[in-house]
Amino acid sequence: QVQLVESGGGLVQAGGSLRLSCAVSGRTFSSRTMGWFRQAPGKEREFVAAITWGISTTYYADSVKGRFTISRDSAKNTVYLQMNSLKPEDTAIYYCAGRATNTIAVGVPNYDYWGQGTQVTVSS
Repeated sequence: QVQLVESGGGLVQAGGSLRLSCAVSGRTFSSRTMGWFRQAPGKEREFVAAITWGISTTYYADSVKGRFTISRDSAKNTVYLQMNSLKPEDTAIYYCAGRATNTIAVGVPNYDYWGQGTQVTVSS
């Protein structure tokens, strides 16, 4: 099994920054591609960013491209999401997810493991 634990969420003013972390434990080799998703109240969970193992290919949703950066520290088994220039519409619960296949995927069903989520609130 794989356990994912997010941290780093909080309340920030528009234009500010936050860095989310996702600690991966357990059968870490089973979680090669890592992704971040978010879910706002009354909305479906949506893809934010993903990163593969090894070469660390990254992919972003258009809504966050240029503002968010996903990275991973393999030695620490941790994935990060640096969020800059935050907007009120970025307010959501942010989830870390992992999948065994080492390719980029943007669909919720494509991920095998999920964290419990961390709240990000951006005030205007």
